[in-house]
Amino acid sequence: MSQTIQLPLASEQDPFASHLAADGQTLARDTLTTLQINVGKMCNLACHHCHVEAGPNRPEIMTWQTMAKILGWIDDHRAALPELSTIDLTGGAPEMNPHFRRLVAECRQRGLHVLDRCNLTILLDEGYENLIDFFVEHEVEIVASLPCYLQDNVDKQRGKGVFDGSVIALQQLNAAGYGRPGTNLQLDLVFNPVDYGLPPEQGPLEAAYKKHLRKHYDIEFNSLYTITNMPIKRFEHALRRDGEFDGYMDKLFNAHNTDTVSKVMCRSLVSIGWEGAVYDCDFNQMLQMALDGPQLEDEHVVERESRKLWEYSPNELLGRAIATSAHCFGCTAGAGSSCTGALA
Repeated sequence: MSQTIQLPLASEQDPFASHLAADGQTLARDTLTTLQINVGKMCNLACHHCHVEAGPNRPEIMTWQTMAKILGWIDDHRAALPELSTIDLTGGAPEMNPHFRRLVAECRQRGLHVLDRCNLTILLDEGYENLIDFFVEHEVEIVASLPCYLQDNVDKQRGKGVFDGSVIALQQLNAAGYGRPGTNLQLDLVFNPVDYGLPPEQGPLEAAYKKHLRKHYDIEFNSLYTITNMPIKRFEHALRRDGEFDGYMDKLFNAHNTDTVSKVMCRSLVSIGWEGAVYDCDFNQMLQMALDGPQLEDEHVVERESRKLWEYSPNELLGRAIATSAHCFGCTAGAGSSCTGALA
């Protein structure tokens, strides 16, 4: 039997909400430009920092029936959501969902921009070798995780050999036109700290990435996104194991930047779980914080019993207050952090 629990990092008085109130700020969804869809937690990697706790043995996979209901909801409400333009596909390795290509094609047929959060190494695995041709055909934007431009740091966080595989995949993407001037093929890289610090300034780090990757590997890309590691799931476990959790939370709290609150991604995005449940963001999804659902430890029960996207009207999502907890300081610390990098 599932047991009602206190949400991770939460307290009776939400510390993030209290901080916003003290600053005279509020947090609500102003518009809806992006549906971020987690199509499953299966992944060919099991990275130490992964807030999804994805891996090769995760069975959660979005079915085509659920995808079809999401597409149907989009079709029914496009007129009411004129700013909805982007489908952000995530996982796990989203490409491992057997219906991934069909979903991408259906979204592109509707004129929606599709963004694939790719770990790069999946492009080298058996059965996925022609994915790059598919991406080119549908002009899918690739947002690729490369937590450092140095081999030792990447392999430390993501596993031995991952850096070499990532370099080969990036070179193949470049050869297909990704990241090259004069094409519509966007290739962005994602940095997140290997240690327990905050990301450095995004602009100078992007320049360093570009210089190093061009010089040593002849790799080009468009933009670098710096993302703060969220103190949840695997990264939280590592923090607690090393006795660093309280210090990291203090670091996030003390670096809170009020200027980032107006730009956080939950103001224009909703996150969809593998069975169609709705969350304010991907991090809330991993903490079982559904918009309308039970607060339980069992993520499968929460996903199954929570209200689904196709049961909402657009008006129920727009103007709605965002559910927050202490982990939200990860999005507002320093220059801020979102799925598209720094905010300030």
